Amino acid sequence: MFKLLHSETGFVHVCGHRGNSIASPENTLAALTATRTAGGTSAEIDVVLTSDGELVLMHDDFLDRTTNGKGLCSRASLEDIRALDAGSWFSPDFAGEPVPTLSEAVAHAAEIGLGLVVEIKEFQNLEGTYTRIAELVETTDILDHAIFISFDHTVLKALKDHVPAVRTEGILHARHVDLVGLARAARLDSVSVEHGMFRLEDGLALHEAGIAVRHHFQRPKTYDLYTAQGLDLMAGMVDWLAAGVIDTISGDDVAWLADLARRAAAVTPDAHPAETRVGG
Repeated sequence: MFKLLHSETGFVHVCGHRGNSIASPENTLAALTATRTAGGTSAEIDVVLTSDGELVLMHDDFLDRTTNGKGLCSRASLEDIRALDAGSWFSPDFAGEPVPTLSEAVAHAAEIGLGLVVEIKEFQNLEGTYTRIAELVETTDILDHAIFISFDHTVLKALKDHVPAVRTEGILHARHVDLVGLARAARLDSVSVEHGMFRLEDGLALHEAGIAVRHHFQRPKTYDLYTAQGLDLMAGMVDWLAAGVIDTISGDDVAWLADLARRAAAVTPDAHPAETRVGG
């Protein structure tokens, strides 16, 4: 079972953003494997719906950026999608890498011991999306391996209305006055907070309510630019992770995240970590 809370797992999840996307083509089985190899325990992936109602891994509405296809994914059938190359755009080493279905990704993740954080990118046919997820819940063990996330919390609330057993996570790009109230209103099991928008008291309040916290990072070079100017945007992070205030750290560079998690695991946890404004 893919558990979310540090209090349940005893460790901080390391989550690859679209897989280990710094070193492999995003939203492919290769990216999931690379996540696990680099020390990841979960991976965020994106799904959209094909014209014939199948959920496939794709971040964009259009096929053009990450495959050799053209046009809207929603106007392509699963057969069309299966014929595409989703690896060559990233590197010749990944030539021929296919676009997987969500069910294929779940099976692969289960095989390699990886949790999935599934972002619903579909917006045209939400009813079809809810229906397909409900079918997967009935025919696979997806609930043991995945949670569903979105920027649109009304979508997540509607998904729970359709499939009450699913777990959901709301993505945030801002610091809200009442995070717990926001999460409860949408019946969220977790929230994803951008680096710079998280504070110690937010994590403590969310955990008190039984709500997990995923903390999302930019690529390391972003923080290196600030460090070179004497500003440490990572101040306090290791202590917060050691204290279990954050349950998952995510980003494109899984090896960097895994090293951060290892450093935190080596620290004696402080039951009362100091408040530091991480990210600014």
